[in-house]
Amino acid sequence: MKKLSFYSFIIFSLLLLTSCEAVETIFEAGMWWGILLVCAVVVILLLIFSKGRNS
Repeated sequence: MKKLSFYSFIIFSLLLLTSCEAVETIFEAGMWWGILLVCAVVVILLLIFSKGRNS
């Protein structure tokens, strides 16, 4: 039942959005995920290096 609801959501969004809007939405979401992942990696690296200096 969840697959049916997921597929119906995809079909509805494809019919609702034009192709340019759909591509813009996908790239905007990808950009924010990229920014979030880069920030997370920087924080993790800073934590690793700060623990290495304190030891």
